Amino acid sequence: MKSFQELEKILNQIDGKGYKAYKELQGQYQWSNFTLSIDYVQGDPFASPSRIRVIVPGEKGGFPSELYNTPYKRRAVIDFLSRTVAKNISRIYHHVGGSGKSGLISIGYCGQEILERNYIVIDQNRVEARLEVGLPAAGRRILGKEAKYIFLVAIPKIVETSLFFNAISKESLFSQVKLVEDQYFLRQELKRRKLVAFVANGSILPRESGVSQRPMVKGAVPFQSPKEYEIEIQLPNYGPIKGMGLPQGVTLIVGGGFHGKSTLLQALELGVYDHILGDGREYLVTRENAVKIKAENGRYVEKVNISPFINNLPMGQDTVRFSTENASGSTSQAANIMEALEIGTDLLLIDEDTSATNFMIRDGRMQQLVQKEKEPITPFIDRVRTLYEEKGVSTVLVIGGSGDYFEVADHIIMMDEYTPRDVTQRAQEIIKGIQNPRKIEAVSPVQENPPRILLKSTFSMGKRGVKIKPRGIHQITFNKTDIDLRDLEQLIDPNQTNTICFMLQYIMERVVNDKMALKEVVEKVYKDVIEKGLDVVSPYKGHPGNMALPRKYEIAGTLNRFRNLKIK
Repeated sequence: MKSFQELEKILNQIDGKGYKAYKELQGQYQWSNFTLSIDYVQGDPFASPSRIRVIVPGEKGGFPSELYNTPYKRRAVIDFLSRTVAKNISRIYHHVGGSGKSGLISIGYCGQEILERNYIVIDQNRVEARLEVGLPAAGRRILGKEAKYIFLVAIPKIVETSLFFNAISKESLFSQVKLVEDQYFLRQELKRRKLVAFVANGSILPRESGVSQRPMVKGAVPFQSPKEYEIEIQLPNYGPIKGMGLPQGVTLIVGGGFHGKSTLLQALELGVYDHILGDGREYLVTRENAVKIKAENGRYVEKVNISPFINNLPMGQDTVRFSTENASGSTSQAANIMEALEIGTDLLLIDEDTSATNFMIRDGRMQQLVQKEKEPITPFIDRVRTLYEEKGVSTVLVIGGSGDYFEVADHIIMMDEYTPRDVTQRAQEIIKGIQNPRKIEAVSPVQENPPRILLKSTFSMGKRGVKIKPRGIHQITFNKTDIDLRDLEQLIDPNQTNTICFMLQYIMERVVNDKMALKEVVEKVYKDVIEKGLDVVSPYKGHPGNMALPRKYEIAGTLNRFRNLKIK
């Protein structure tokens, strides 16, 4: 352990030298109330930033242990302190210039969701923040004076204002912990009351724009539950709260265009995550294992049993172990459902706008023109009730073009200028009054996927080993193969994608053995992370990189879209 004065001395000595002299900084330095650990030093000002940690001893940090004595409370505290550090970087630090990433100081990204993250570590022994720093340079010459400002002025001030209990807003911290505690309680209530979702009255569902998850400020209609679905729940901190309790079963969301159908569904699909105070969706929760299902023209499919939906393909193609390099809309949607069932969902979320029409419905007239023996697709309308009654899998479906779905629905909600109304009884009256020539095309039970054994050959080495990199939220590059994640809409944070990259390498090196099913592989990784923390999947020592926990459904979704995937 060196003193911070020695750090200053090194920076004076290397000032003006070539950039690689920054490597001399690696190590730990002691201040009076915290330790600075420089874990990784970038080799070039244009390369990935250097990784550092600042560590405050637990007794000096002073955070009461009751704030983080459960996993969900700890998640709330880590999220709060991560945002506090980010705000104080912006408030305190005056960015120094230079080449490439010179002068950057950052902590991992936080959006509207409260996720499991590793940007902060807190326990009785320490409060630790993981930061990235762009070491300053002019060209490739070290700017020692600017580096001294970063390490000896800016970072100590950021630490002092962010990582000590007496320096932060205690009221705001306690508010976030209580909010997450209430959200956790709501999720338990969903199971107890046999609900798939709860949307509190007054929630603001519309977002600021198509590229922002912030709430719409002007013109948003606060949510108000239909009386038929309104329930009251006594939360441990907020107290009594009223809203729409959406029951298990088959639920249709209907209504005219631009009246809020898809807005409600989009809110439900992100209700698998907790949200920060002021988001508008703080008290909107959905079953944590809900999966959004879409058609994905062109996606890769490897040995998936799509036979409950598609059979008797021309040329005798196997649909029990269906594989293709270029799936159609209908085959991809069938594969997406079967893969979601395989990994353990009990709630499907579907919007007809992003579905394959021929997968969703064949009306009576088309049935008369094209006989069943000539049509390999069993439409979803003929499976949705079986999924619920036999498998316990509920569906929430946005539909605007087919009243045939009235006959298979338990609940029908109409969105009218962003206000929901229960129209189930009216739909039943329409069913009785209008004869439907359509015939049910499915009689057999829904079969599950045969065990899909993940093979080690999936992770073939390149000439220089394996390189796995995220490209934003929705793309991963595995050597020269791109994995397209655009249609995994519940993947919402770039550091979730970063974590999936680490998980792929972890699977390749420590888990896959040609004996475990894909589901077992994903569950093994998830179990290791829950027991040991996110750091366990990182290939780095010290600062393990910025990570946010993805759900296992998105991990499996990534593997299933990997064009090198090999299944036995």
